[in-house]
Amino acid sequence: MKRMSKTVLGAGAVLALAAAVSCGGGDGGSTAISPEARAEAEKLFATKCAACHGVNGDGTGPGAAGLNPKPRNYHDKAWQASTTDEEIEKAIVYGGAAVGKSPQMASNPELQSKPEVVRALREKVREFGRK
Repeated sequence: MKRMSKTVLGAGAVLALAAAVSCGGGDGGSTAISPEARAEAEKLFATKCAACHGVNGDGTGPGAAGLNPKPRNYHDKAWQASTTDEEIEKAIVYGGAAVGKSPQMASNPELQSKPEVVRALREKVREFGRK
């Protein structure tokens, strides 16, 4: 009986995790992001990401003109549905090549020690897909 209870509990935990991931996040929205981390993410997006991805996340920043392939348009619903939060976060920290995308997207290794800022940046990318 005990063994069966653990199996049922384990299956329930797997289902709960799957539900959390499918609802838009590896953290299921359970990990709060501080106002300070959000502010840092906004500043980083404006100073680094927007140069190519554009201030509106549409892939038309001033640096995009000379790039091939063009930067990702974060408003693309098909892309938003096909990529995971983990892939977005990995690209933010390790660059495009780390997720099979353009090596022209620079890495941000300084963010390895700032997972909350990375989550805030990922959340910003996801917000563009809801507009």
